[in-house]
Amino acid sequence: MPYSVLRLIAAVGLMTIGSGAMYIVVVVLPMVQEEFGIDRAGASLPYTLTMLGFGFGGILMGRLADRFGVFWPVLIGVFGLSSGYWIAAQAGSLMSFAIAHGLLLGLAGSSATFAPLVADISFWFERRRGIAVAIVASGNYIAGAIWPPIMQHFSATYGWRATYSGFALFTLLTMLPLATLVLRRPPA
Repeated sequence: MPYSVLRLIAAVGLMTIGSGAMYIVVVVLPMVQEEFGIDRAGASLPYTLTMLGFGFGGILMGRLADRFGVFWPVLIGVFGLSSGYWIAAQAGSLMSFAIAHGLLLGLAGSSATFAPLVADISFWFERRRGIAVAIVASGNYIAGAIWPPIMQHFSATYGWRATYSGFALFTLLTMLPLATLVLRRPPA
């Protein structure tokens, strides 16, 4: 298998796992709302901060990828996501839960697994470049299809805090090996 195809598969995996933060928070929203005793508008704050962090983080992570290669932003994303889920699981208030989502899961996490990976894959394909970019970008949509039902099942069975803790470990154990597959810099 050519390295470019292996890199494409790794990028889709990284994006599918990394984009989960944007979808998972919506699943646990009613449980968080009930636990913290807040209204629906207040419970939406973590999602809002996740998306704002994702947007601003995309710019920052894109600049890091341009300067140092995609591996370093992805590595930041791995640790941002795993620590973000862990810290959010331990949150004692809505504000600490929301900050973990905005700064760690959005800004340092999911943002590192979207724009940098989409841009990076374009360097590895001369023929069928557009298809390669579309395949990598589809990881975001795959995340939206698979993570909500999985998170719904585990949070209904074990609670949202245990599910977040488990997902912290899952992201660390799956994304670190995938990140090593995008270590090489693009060809000149």
